Amino acid sequence: MSTVSLKDVTKVWPDGTIAVNHVSLDVQDGEFLVLLGPSGCGKSTILRMIAGLEDPTEGDILLNGDPVLELAPRDRSIAMVFQDFALYPHMSVSDNIGFPLRLSGVEPSTRVDRVGDVASALGIGDVLGRKPSQLSGGQRQRVAMGRAIVRRPGLFLMDEPLSNLDSGLRAELRAEITGLTKELGVTTMYVTHDQAEALTMADRVAIMRKGILQDVGTPTEVYGRPATLYVAAFLGSPRMNLLEASVYVHLDQYIVLKFGDQSLYLPWSDIRARAVAHYHGERIVVGLRAEALTPVAPEVQGDVLRGRIRYLEHHGHESLAFLDIGATAIVVDEMGAGKAEGEGGNALRRFGGALQKLAGRSSNGSGPQSRDQGDPASVLTDPGRHHRRPAELAVRLAPYPAISPGHPLSVAVRMDMLHFFDGRGDRIDVGWR
Repeated sequence: MSTVSLKDVTKVWPDGTIAVNHVSLDVQDGEFLVLLGPSGCGKSTILRMIAGLEDPTEGDILLNGDPVLELAPRDRSIAMVFQDFALYPHMSVSDNIGFPLRLSGVEPSTRVDRVGDVASALGIGDVLGRKPSQLSGGQRQRVAMGRAIVRRPGLFLMDEPLSNLDSGLRAELRAEITGLTKELGVTTMYVTHDQAEALTMADRVAIMRKGILQDVGTPTEVYGRPATLYVAAFLGSPRMNLLEASVYVHLDQYIVLKFGDQSLYLPWSDIRARAVAHYHGERIVVGLRAEALTPVAPEVQGDVLRGRIRYLEHHGHESLAFLDIGATAIVVDEMGAGKAEGEGGNALRRFGGALQKLAGRSSNGSGPQSRDQGDPASVLTDPGRHHRRPAELAVRLAPYPAISPGHPLSVAVRMDMLHFFDGRGDRIDVGWR
């Protein structure tokens, strides 16, 4: 059994930089949890604190329910795999894999058997006599994994182990790592900035931004019901279309979502309608993924947006059309260092606590974690956090369609697949996942 609990963990560097900001997170026995986020968001720092390579400034870390901050790294039953392999160049593959066993005083005969078993499972049994310099990148990474596995630890910590490999090999090793950790039944925490790795490998994904935990859930949950505007923008290819919309409520009938000169109508029967209705007369952000949009004939009526194709991208198996519908897009800057584009606007006024009461949230912004505490700025008006520019609605089309830039296009919108976010970037219908 191996579980991990982070209790309100904070890490502040000597220069005052907050690397990790009050993160609380539980990892269950045998779970494969991926920490996902851009470079510098604090995910590797979390791994290093769990391993004992860094000490938290505040908070506590528990392994199997017991505090471990007073334990040395070697006493935590943890194996860590690094991005740069960290192999001993003068040792053979066999000696590299067996080195932790030699340090532990394991008998040579037992050591040889265990190294052979691990190497065979990783497909490197035929290179045990070689030195790391004689191996490919994929083989070196397998050796690094073998050195971690041979210890039979209770917890694997993997810090972007595939980032130095080419895309084809990354896909192959993704499957191997997932299968091997499941077979061993070992708890794994895996750090990456690659959303494809996170969504294909994880039992659960924890998404970080600037040291703050933004969302935690299964890949299906964080992709289909992102808790924040940042998570919505970070996950998915092409990225989610995030549009500024004005809200007008027709009580007991529908809610009008106005995008420039065009409108969509959210029926009152929709379970999210009452939460959105709190923003009558205000502006919110509406998210639409490409899979929610279907090209239709020009004469089709209903929940349809119309525009002209600004440009096309051809990807072989499909084409992407980027449609100008006369709306304004909100572009999330990953590290919060953007500058304003387009016209400004009045500050988005919130209904003091009405939404929180409706969604069952406390006034301190608790959800997966309190996000950007004390920051009242609106994503619709704060140029330091986001961009505003003319929207380019990404629409999936058949490969190499017989259309060109400037061509008019109408798309039907699946209203049940819309996402709604308030001025702080929090999901409006947060109570419903």
